[in-house]
Amino acid sequence: MTSAEAMVKLGRKRDHTRDQEILDAALDVLGETGYEGMTIDMVAARAKAGKATVYRRWSSKAELVLDAVVCMKKNEFQELPDTGTLRGDLIAIMKPPTVQDADRKLQVMAGVMSMLSRDPTLADAVREAIVEPRAEINLVFLRRAIARGEIPADVDVELLAVLGPSLAMYRTMLLGKPVDRDFLLALIDGVLLPAVGLRCPDRSEAGGSSDPDRFEAPGSTAPERSDTAGTVAAPEPG
Repeated sequence: MTSAEAMVKLGRKRDHTRDQEILDAALDVLGETGYEGMTIDMVAARAKAGKATVYRRWSSKAELVLDAVVCMKKNEFQELPDTGTLRGDLIAIMKPPTVQDADRKLQVMAGVMSMLSRDPTLADAVREAIVEPRAEINLVFLRRAIARGEIPADVDVELLAVLGPSLAMYRTMLLGKPVDRDFLLALIDGVLLPAVGLRCPDRSEAGGSSDPDRFEAPGSTAPERSDTAGTVAAPEPG
């Protein structure tokens, strides 16, 4: 055991004031060097913290990376929108990161994939860090849609909630492709909404309506909605 690791065993009261800086530094280093090249020393130097300071919080590199990814995901969604439609809600959480942000997230996910290849036992922890936060949001949206009568009450919300984030994780981590606006819109319009009995009306039949949130059950004559989600840009992975 190193002297830094030994300090963990002393049971010192943890000071959380530096946590966010260290987690941000860990994501930066992971994205730049990959998991294999990343070291605790590099993270400590980037965060302008001592190595012992990092080890008092995280006993291993893998633990630090997982916490950093969890923190990244939690910070993405501070408040959930309520647009009045399932599609509107799903679109409203598509954030508009810069190209640099999107590239950084791809690099981080590549680092996580490398970590998994070295230690497959971390698969459950990675799933909890990447898939479950977005699945919980989807559950809120799906249950809200049931409560307002937009979709049937017997929809398997547990299954559908994990569908999107699971495919996004596969696309990012295994295919190395960005989870961009086109991909997510195709997922929403072509997979999720049909699975709950919603469809986009033909624009010509709808009188050329340009409302992107006007969805209705097949055969229904639901009125048009005006609760659009606003401008949508490329979202981040997950």
